[in-house]
Amino acid sequence: MLKKKNTLLASGKQNFIIILAAIALFAVFTIIKPSFASEGNLLTMTKSLVPYAILSLGVTFVIATGGIDLSIGTVCIGSAVLAGALCKTGVSAEEGTLWLTIPIILTTGLVFGLLNGFLVAKCKIAPFIATLGSMLFSRGLTAVISEIIRETSSAVKYPSTGWFQKVFTNLNGFPIGLVWVLGLTIICMVVMYKTKVGRYILAIGSNEEAARLSGINTDKYKIIAYAICGLFAGIAALFYTAANPSLNIASGNGMELDAVAGVYIGGTSTTGGAATVIGSILGAVILVIIRQGLNLAMSGGVGVSATNITYAVTGIIVVGAVLLDVLKKNSSSKVKVDKAEIQKEAAKK
Repeated sequence: MLKKKNTLLASGKQNFIIILAAIALFAVFTIIKPSFASEGNLLTMTKSLVPYAILSLGVTFVIATGGIDLSIGTVCIGSAVLAGALCKTGVSAEEGTLWLTIPIILTTGLVFGLLNGFLVAKCKIAPFIATLGSMLFSRGLTAVISEIIRETSSAVKYPSTGWFQKVFTNLNGFPIGLVWVLGLTIICMVVMYKTKVGRYILAIGSNEEAARLSGINTDKYKIIAYAICGLFAGIAALFYTAANPSLNIASGNGMELDAVAGVYIGGTSTTGGAATVIGSILGAVILVIIRQGLNLAMSGGVGVSATNITYAVTGIIVVGAVLLDVLKKNSSSKVKVDKAEIQKEAAKK
């Protein structure tokens, strides 16, 4: 109980630091470019944040097991492209047809999540290799199927206005996606911290062999973790598609890296066993602020690509976050060793 309390306290402190960092970054970019705080830019950032935040929530469960999922970005876009091709969406799409895209997108994400879980848990393939293969497979498969169905390789188009946008991105000027993110965050927190599924996932990440010996079906809960991740990739696709109604299989390249980076920045342990759901959201917020801030700050013809600078800054932040996690673990291990030695000395006396 004491260990759990200390973990929650440390997580709370880290989240507070991230919030302060986000506020500081927002203030700096607003000073550099006052339009950064404009209503239009805030709405743009919100549309960008929502799918990345949802992807981060899903992949948090996988990283908590000590694994990783590199396929979530292509599964996210691929499921939307596939659903759009199957349902022949477009400006003139009937509402009944457009509704069908939702179960297709969610099912596609879930299937790829289950596939990843099976490869990692049952086939004992390293998560990096298994999900890298799934990433390439999902991209190629969905592209081929959509080309066969549509007999063209041009972009799949969704309606740019209508109920789809009102439900998933912009409800009469209000960024409704934030409400969805809040609801999904609460659900993930309950699952992670208050249910057997979350406790077993964290136990696997902490020490898989010990979890197995204690009677936990580690394969089953690994598959569940990857299934959750895949389902959330499908959910993220709904919001990405509503904000970006013209899609091709190359849309959103690198989404999986941003999602994983957000989780690491948020404080979830890179080796598993400890996860902070709120931290994953805050990490995604930090990345969106940096990306949009640099885009605006360097929009005056500086001669350097803001995208490339963003990649460099994100890389530095991620490495720093991982390094802090390693140092924290090493410090904790040293404290445990020192306590054990003190106990031994006391016993001798």
